[in-house]
Amino acid sequence: MDLQLKSKRALVTGSTGGIGLAIARAMVREGAQVILNGRTGERVLNAAEAIRAEFPDAAMNSFVGDLSLADRADALAAEFAHVDILVNNLGVYAPKAFEEITDADWHSIIETNFMSGLRLSRHYLPRMMKSGWGRIIFIASESAANIPAEMIHYGVTKTMQVSLARGLAETTRGTAVTVNSILAGPTRSEGVAEFVKDMARTREVAASVVEKEFFQTLRRSSLLQRFATVDEIASMVAYVASPLSSATNGAALRVEGGLLQTIF
Repeated sequence: MDLQLKSKRALVTGSTGGIGLAIARAMVREGAQVILNGRTGERVLNAAEAIRAEFPDAAMNSFVGDLSLADRADALAAEFAHVDILVNNLGVYAPKAFEEITDADWHSIIETNFMSGLRLSRHYLPRMMKSGWGRIIFIASESAANIPAEMIHYGVTKTMQVSLARGLAETTRGTAVTVNSILAGPTRSEGVAEFVKDMARTREVAASVVEKEFFQTLRRSSLLQRFATVDEIASMVAYVASPLSSATNGAALRVEGGLLQTIF
């Protein structure tokens, strides 16, 4: 299926690994011009080389900078004044007991997971509206609806993203601009894969045993009963970013393996 992304310019934040890199790769595969982003030049270069090894003719630019910082977001917007597709993927997580989450922890995760996307959306949404077409996508999580007790601060920021996306979508009424969020489920990203390997090594069991126990104990409602692949998330994002998804706006789209048990 042709997703009609040729010549579209897509900015994917936090795209040097995991879901972000998979999204960038999916966009390139469809012919989009992709702006890669990461905190270090080395990470961005490695991501670009990995994509170009698969797609030698890939049209890519890059921006090195920590987009949790307002001045770096401003610098990015100044360098790339207009994009057709904004994928707010940048995010961090860390298990921590609620009583141990300090004000500094809250501030840091909100700046990274929420404010980075808010600032970029504030810049790019008006330009999309003026040009007559655009897509803004927030990579949220099932944790937005199913707040995990082991990292409440992470879940709260994901709820904030979903709320922001819905609010922004309300401003696009009657236009060809859409704003949606993706509720990703437990995904085998680089960090998760390393965590599972470390747990398996510590317990001297196979990684498959650790994964199985995770879904039997912490995510029992999952219908998938395994970690999603980053490419499974990226495929949904590529579709939502395309002109083919024009009737989907203001939605919180699930790619969480059936973990959430609510119908709506």
